[in-house]
Amino acid sequence: MNIKELQDQAIEVANLYRKKNKEDGHNHWTVEQYMSGMIGDIGDLQKLIMAKQGYRHKEDIDQALEHELGDVLWSLLVISKELNINLETAFLK
Repeated sequence: MNIKELQDQAIEVANLYRKKNKEDGHNHWTVEQYMSGMIGDIGDLQKLIMAKQGYRHKEDIDQALEHELGDVLWSLLVISKELNINLETAFLK
């Protein structure tokens, strides 16, 4: 799967969240809220990396790391789409 396909899938999930938020009477997230969510996920990821390195205790570290890395990537894909930034071009620069 390439970056465009990943981003398309991330946007599908974001649209499902938007629909659910609307049904629940909540506003959809803005770029700033996606960024705040990603910062929280990065904090969780940091704690898991510390656990992986033996500085904290956590069971099922690899599974939790996989989850948090996926969350951070999802946020990055959605944020870049919202800001009309081509991640592939940005990375190659």
